Amino acid sequence: MSAEDRLKNAETLLDRLEQTRSRLERTTDPDEAIEVLQELAEIAKEVESQLQQAKREAES
Repeated sequence: MSAEDRLKNAETLLDRLEQTRSRLERTTDPDEAIEVLQELAEIAKEVESQLQQAKREAES
């Protein structure tokens, strides 16, 4: 996968992150809020991973 592909994946994940954040704003259920926060953390880790891999691929 190229660095450009990884960046596109990161952009897609950022869109998903924004949608999930929006869900968090709408919820009033504490249990659902916790689940959404966990999902946000997972997505953020995926974004970071994609960006790190893109950087490595761009440098090589």
